[in-house]
Amino acid sequence: QVQLVESGGGLVQAGGSLRLSCAVSGRFFDFYVMGWYRQAPGKQRELVASIGSSGSTYYIDSVKGRFTISRDSAKNTVYLQMNSLKPEDTAVYFCKGEIRSFEYWGQGTQVTVSS
Repeated sequence: QVQLVESGGGLVQAGGSLRLSCAVSGRFFDFYVMGWYRQAPGKQRELVASIGSSGSTYYIDSVKGRFTISRDSAKNTVYLQMNSLKPEDTAVYFCKGEIRSFEYWGQGTQVTVSS
């Protein structure tokens, strides 16, 4: 049974920083494509950033230069470092792991950025 557990969310003022973590249980972490998604109230869930098994990364335009995704194979963990946070970054952030045709989601962690 693969489980993803996020942590690190919270309330921060605009311009502040947070680091989200997503710990993945089970084997084969190195082969997962990992992604961070977010869902704001009344909006669809959107991909924020992803990192492949080779370390290649992708970011949506609105977070480029502010967010950094990384992974630590020794800890089976993926991170999302979020700097220069804006109120529009407020959302529930979800971690997703994908391997072959299987997808696994975490329970989400709330990020609230006050103006």
